[in-house]
Amino acid sequence: MPPVLSTTTDISALKHLTAIRLDVNIWSARKKLTPADFGTMELPPEKLASLGSKKVCNPEDLRIFATLKGRAIALLDRHGVRFLGGWAIPESSTQAVIDALEAIVADFTTAKQAFLDRYDEAIRQWVSNNPGWEPLIAGSLVSVDTVRARLGFAWQMFKIALPRSKGCKTDAARPLVDAVKGLGQTLFDEVARVADEAWHKTFAGKLEVSCKAISPLRGLRLKLAGLSFVEPRVASVVDLLDAALDQVPDRGPIAGANLVMLQGLVCLLRDPAAVVEHGQKIIDGQAPEAALRSLVAVMPDTPAPMPLRDDDSSDADDAAPFADQAGEPAASHLDSLGLW
Repeated sequence: MPPVLSTTTDISALKHLTAIRLDVNIWSARKKLTPADFGTMELPPEKLASLGSKKVCNPEDLRIFATLKGRAIALLDRHGVRFLGGWAIPESSTQAVIDALEAIVADFTTAKQAFLDRYDEAIRQWVSNNPGWEPLIAGSLVSVDTVRARLGFAWQMFKIALPRSKGCKTDAARPLVDAVKGLGQTLFDEVARVADEAWHKTFAGKLEVSCKAISPLRGLRLKLAGLSFVEPRVASVVDLLDAALDQVPDRGPIAGANLVMLQGLVCLLRDPAAVVEHGQKIIDGQAPEAALRSLVAVMPDTPAPMPLRDDDSSDADDAAPFADQAGEPAASHLDSLGLW
């Protein structure tokens, strides 16, 4: 059994990364239940059961804020990798991320003002929709100014560097160095989560999928291309994705050999260790198209696949869909930024 390849990101990668964190506050519209809310009703002792919370406003009125927060998280996940409680994004993506975040901030601000403008009416509707419980709700209401202070969307973007103070012990830099070393593994783990979701949602057991099925793969390609300097084998995985996406039609259903190829690729991406192994093979000289052919096998939860044609087919129109038409492996066009 071949040894498992390790991934290590050099600390110099920090020069090409920008850190970003979200600071989003959403009013929960909940208050803690107290014994007084139940009047004379006998309640179990605290050692047996604890009281929960009560909703003082319709949760649907606040759904938009969670949606916008989710949109921001999805944006940063598409461009960056989780790092130090936030994200590390490539410098090349900073302006696109800033523009997208500013648009979300504007939507959040608009939704916030709209909610505050109808806050009193929203509370009245909630009370009327819960007849008999008016005292329970009324006793926990907060002012519109309190709600305003508890709804906010902000973000901060900054650079991270090693401590340079002369009086600083060398051990002070070790936690940051260790965190950076793990960026490559974190990146491959994030790819695996997206691929696993795509497998179960779209590819498992299918004999045909639409072109929309490859959207997660295109998203991963964008993410990995931007972060190709984080780990040497990332660029190889981008080459593998490019080779696969080049075989897929722009429209219409995907079936047969192309679908089997995509299923094999998604299965590979679900396994970070296997991704690193195949990435290393491409670095060592294996053509991405050959790597794709090696993935075509019976996969879990998948119908028996249609076998790919061999490269020696006599009919030129039926040549293997993964054959390298130029006879040479595709050259990696991603810059390592001098990190290896």
